[in-house]
Amino acid sequence: MKTALESPWWDRDRHAGRRPLLLARNRIQRALRDWLEAQDFTEVDPLALAVSPGNEAHLHAFETRQIGNDGMPRPMYLHTSPEFAMKKLLAAGEERIFAFSHVWRNRERGALHSPEFTMLEWYRVGRDYRVLFDDCAQYLRHAAECAGTELLRFRGAECDPYATPEVMTVAQAFRDYAGIDLLSTCDGTETDAAALRAQAEGQGIRLAEDDGWSDILSRVLVEKVEPHLGHGRPLILDRYPAAEAALARRAADEPREAERFELYACGVELANGFGELTDPVEQRRRFLLEMEQKARIYGERYPLDEDFLAALAFMPPASGCALGFDRLVMLATGAPRIDEVLWTSLS
Repeated sequence: MKTALESPWWDRDRHAGRRPLLLARNRIQRALRDWLEAQDFTEVDPLALAVSPGNEAHLHAFETRQIGNDGMPRPMYLHTSPEFAMKKLLAAGEERIFAFSHVWRNRERGALHSPEFTMLEWYRVGRDYRVLFDDCAQYLRHAAECAGTELLRFRGAECDPYATPEVMTVAQAFRDYAGIDLLSTCDGTETDAAALRAQAEGQGIRLAEDDGWSDILSRVLVEKVEPHLGHGRPLILDRYPAAEAALARRAADEPREAERFELYACGVELANGFGELTDPVEQRRRFLLEMEQKARIYGERYPLDEDFLAALAFMPPASGCALGFDRLVMLATGAPRIDEVLWTSLS
């Protein structure tokens, strides 16, 4: 006899076991939507098909072909985030927007990863990015209330969703949990891979010979830092190094850091937020560097969205964040895998 997890997701008995989690998912989504609309946000619905799926080196997209009226195929992609489209809406004049958007990421499958998942993304024009910390705290509380739980749970870890999130800088976390002085290995966007390698190997972290600074940072983060984050209470990991700013602007008071943060609960990353970069020249430079790294590691690169870069020049100062909605539902319901909280699954 097959076990529940060996049965297809549409098996009647397996679905009956998952249905309470799925109904909790609906309640959580409704509560977050109601809260955002009460805050004068407008819900938008970005298209998933894009000329560029995003330009981060380690994000992998699903590619397709658009056949034009001339019969010629053109490469298109399913977006890895609605970010480019939503920022164009900010350039168009929208000021508070959110979307529950299906997104696609290739090469990602596991307990916390599904190739297709739901992202809650929202933007506030004219607000400091730290206001997003409070938004994230509200989502955790609403999720717990809708799931009827006092604690978020994952793999034996617990987190109080009603507690005010702790805020810790990336530099502080590397110092406390890995014994590494991260900022001493970077100067603005310039990085010293040899210096970071020496510190990481001194802490017993095994590295590949061709690991660069960003690769080493990721290994330290995953092995030494993330397991400690968001236990007991939520944690905001703030002020990423400027070299890892992605689409965030640099911090005004420290050129080695950026206005970028991530939300953690039970050791799980739930959200990634920015004080948004609006300089198209700087953004192009970052995209090109990321695509050079992607070509070096994976032998491929994605095109730039020139329309997005043009819109950045008209985009007002804003803050924005993307939250993995399915992961939030997982932690609120205690589900062991992301597939258990998806109404339909690839498994």
